[in-house]
Amino acid sequence: MSTTLASNLFVFILAAFLGYEVVRRVSPQLHTPLMALTNAISAISVVGALTLAGAGYGHILLITLGAIALACAMVNVVGGFMITDRMLKMFKKRKEK
Repeated sequence: MSTTLASNLFVFILAAFLGYEVVRRVSPQLHTPLMALTNAISAISVVGALTLAGAGYGHILLITLGAIALACAMVNVVGGFMITDRMLKMFKKRKEK
């Protein structure tokens, strides 16, 4: 295993563990702002995937990976907004019939 791969793998595992611990300790009142933040991060991923897929490098692997990344990021963004909307509806007062 090369040194670069080992260090990248270490950073990935550390970031995954840290992210899990941060999200696990968030109080329920802060989940909606946290979802908004993750939607913003996913939107940055959408821009990066569009750049990669449409850069015109011509290599089919780059275009395919960019398209897959774009699809995954868009699913994440749309799902995040749906969950955020559902959570915000829980805080609205219901009208009496």
